[in-house]
Amino acid sequence: MRDSSPAVYIHLVQHMIETCLTFNMSKEECMEALSENANINPIITSTVWKELVKENKDFFETYEQKLMEKESM
Repeated sequence: MRDSSPAVYIHLVQHMIETCLTFNMSKEECMEALSENANINPIITSTVWKELVKENKDFFETYEQKLMEKESM
C-alpha cells in the first residue's frame, strides 16, 4: 500500500505549517508559500491550520501576539 492516504497528506501539510511557524509566518503567508512552493491548495492549509489552533490554543495565542508585536515595530 502506498503512503498517499489523506491522513499522510494532512500530516505532511501539518509539518510544512510547523516549518512556516519557525519562520514566524502568518497564516496568510504560510498559505501563499505552500501554494507557490509545494502546490498545496490554500483551503487545505487553512483547514489544517485551524485544527492546529484548536488543539494548541495557548501556543497560537502567544504566536499571534508575537506576530502583532513584530508588525507594530
